[in-house]
Amino acid sequence: MQTIEVKAAKRTNLGKTATKELRKSGNVPSVIYGGKENIHFFAEQNEFRKLLFTPNVYIVKLNIDGTIYSAIIKDTQFHPVSDELIHIDFLQVFEDVPIVVELPVKLEGLAEGVKAGGKLALEQRKLRVKGLIKDLPDQLIVNISKLALGKTIQVGDLQYPNLELLNAKHSVVSSVKLTRAARAAQQKED
Repeated sequence: MQTIEVKAAKRTNLGKTATKELRKSGNVPSVIYGGKENIHFFAEQNEFRKLLFTPNVYIVKLNIDGTIYSAIIKDTQFHPVSDELIHIDFLQVFEDVPIVVELPVKLEGLAEGVKAGGKLALEQRKLRVKGLIKDLPDQLIVNISKLALGKTIQVGDLQYPNLELLNAKHSVVSSVKLTRAARAAQQKED
């Protein structure tokens, strides 16, 4: 997985007034949990832009006053009116502990059903997986080249080395739907 480094500073005051002052100065209060103790810190809003506005999942190297922690984003909060980032929760990750994360799905190939006039549909853009950090890919590649007209690829059909898919086995990842033109052509043949 790709990594991004974020420079941050530890928070000393955790009250409501101190949090408001942090946000006014363009900083985002955050917390990292999952380790020995929860660590409250803050960083500039611009530090988080590359992390939030992308479909990719990153391992974040949080440099908090010189100490580096590996983490993933677990939750984000935005202001309801201005849509500004107001808080981020991070989960500390370790090399030997499996984590649960949603990874983006990428379709690869040209489906047989699309060649026959069908329309390709990606039903799930992300899938929940469980695995060690070293085994997590940037994207889950799904080969659709043998996907026929009116057929689907379900979560149960997919397998990745050292990863456990947590979505329901019968939920559809991708399908080729029959279009009106393809249906009309099929009726003419019959």
